[in-house]
Amino acid sequence: MKTKHLIIFGTRPEAIKMAPLVQEFKKHNDFDTKVCVTAQHREMLDQVLDFFQITPDYDLNLMKPNQNLYTLTADIITGLQPIFDEYQPDFVYVHGDTTTTMAASIASFYSGAKVCHVEAGLRTFNKRSPFPEEINRQVAGRICDFHFAPTIQSKENLLKENIKEDSILVTGNTVIDALLDSSSRVQEIQNAEIEHLKTIVDSEKKMILVTGHRRENHGKGFINICEALKEIATTHPDVQIIYPVHLNPNVQKPVHEILSGIENIHLINPLAYPAFVWLMTQSYVIITDSGGVQEEAPSLGKPVLVMRDTTERPEAVEAGTVILVGTNTAKIVTEANDLLTNTVRYQSMSALHNPYGDGKACERIAEFIKSS
Repeated sequence: MKTKHLIIFGTRPEAIKMAPLVQEFKKHNDFDTKVCVTAQHREMLDQVLDFFQITPDYDLNLMKPNQNLYTLTADIITGLQPIFDEYQPDFVYVHGDTTTTMAASIASFYSGAKVCHVEAGLRTFNKRSPFPEEINRQVAGRICDFHFAPTIQSKENLLKENIKEDSILVTGNTVIDALLDSSSRVQEIQNAEIEHLKTIVDSEKKMILVTGHRRENHGKGFINICEALKEIATTHPDVQIIYPVHLNPNVQKPVHEILSGIENIHLINPLAYPAFVWLMTQSYVIITDSGGVQEEAPSLGKPVLVMRDTTERPEAVEAGTVILVGTNTAKIVTEANDLLTNTVRYQSMSALHNPYGDGKACERIAEFIKSS
């Protein structure tokens, strides 16, 4: 008899990291696998589904203008009930630390299914940073039956919280599974966004790729970030800065007020996953507050400056593949200047081993579930 597996996600980062798990599970004839999306993010989610050729079996389509955490959490829990009643999965898979993750893990527990947490065990131990992600993942960690930790450090975090060791598997991060497949594919595919980027990116110049969206950086943090980028652009007129600007008004306002009109800074619209992967492959340095980029970039040999004061991914800091710079203008400028001019340091950093995996995380998860 086939076991029933329901994979739930709602945002673009989750979709990227769960897509290879969907693809892996579909290979196994003894798995009946269905996909449910909450569409916590709609358009950005759909772009990833299209790229990975995944058609959801269930779509809650929950994204609304000005939605808040209260209504989103409630809508996810109540929206999942009829799906659980109909499908009655044996195993449910949630990912990481989004509101979808937290709410879906609660609903899954109510349903009686075994709950599996992909990318389990990340911690800053500061419930306000990142907000609300730190509490989302801790709630999921208390509920889940099986924990797929990307690193030894993540496993140790779970053990300290009295999670049973035999319920934890260190897998590597599924984002590396996705990236290693995608980074080669984007060099070959016909893609309008990538073709447009080729008209902007000068392959003869060093390029800094910037992304930023974290709530805790809104306000003064983003002003500091923009001032740093402005100084870097002025100091290095031969360096390009490409910045796909998040649609949140708290990001758009300071970015456009401070950086518009600077010749070697290109402010562009947010990119679909294939175009973003292509842009990462073309970059020299990446400046970001994204968790996923911290994991992906080292596999491409790209040094990363992380615009956060804390990170739940300390392995990359310890390995030397990323540098925490927070939103301190002077620190961002100093570290960027050094990577742009210090060839020895740059080459050393770009050659370091990625601590987040080898691209076989999903295979390990499937084999663990088969033997459980």
